[in-house]
Amino acid sequence: MVIKETWRLHPPAPLLVPREVISEFEINGYKIQPKTLLHVNAWAIGRDPDTWKDPEVFFPERFMDNDIDAKGQNFELLPFGSGRRICPGMYMGTTMVEFGLANMLYQFDWKLPEGMVVEDIDMEEAPGLTVGKKNELLLVLVKY
Repeated sequence: MVIKETWRLHPPAPLLVPREVISEFEINGYKIQPKTLLHVNAWAIGRDPDTWKDPEVFFPERFMDNDIDAKGQNFELLPFGSGRRICPGMYMGTTMVEFGLANMLYQFDWKLPEGMVVEDIDMEEAPGLTVGKKNELLLVLVKY
């Protein structure tokens, strides 16, 4: 649930691979012509208030009784894209994140530095083709 919520708010690539329109269609009153390149904004999809209640809030429990999957089948959550151009490293990346997080949580207790509160954590993102934190995350780890 935590990983899905993180990918919803901070997708690895905010803009998916551009798609070329094959046949004319209309969306929201605009006619889209063939050969037009469309850029899918995965970042905006994950923060759509019509789809997500309190879209700016980190709330992993929203995935508790929810069948939405991050593997391209549900268009509400597309951190790796969908269809023929889905990220080829999706399964490896998902496995690495799950195992890495599980090992870090199993091996260590995590605390904030002395004098720091949760509200002081900076979640600002750096601009670019892929998303990363603008400033480093400051935590103190304690070995079990």
